[in-house]
Amino acid sequence: MQLFNIISERLPMVWFLLGLLFNALALYMGIESSLFFVYLIVGWACCALGLAIFFLQLQERPKQAAKTRLSPNFISAGDATMMPAGSTSDQERVPEKSETE
Repeated sequence: MQLFNIISERLPMVWFLLGLLFNALALYMGIESSLFFVYLIVGWACCALGLAIFFLQLQERPKQAAKTRLSPNFISAGDATMMPAGSTSDQERVPEKSETE
């Protein structure tokens, strides 16, 4: 079942790539070739099918909830102790001069 999901998710990309390859083959053969328009039409049809499958899959996917960020007070499972946060004011960070100087 998991293999089917993997294949069905990538199916639009396969069709689109196949269409690009047909278009590249048509351009490689040149307009003088009798199969130029056949390859070109098949290529555009494959690209259109790939895009159609992609947008249909996009509509069928369930709407995912917005990702929630962890709160700043979150403690991970590996953290055993919680240290109080120190103050960050500039005055407290500067060491005081001793009176002996």
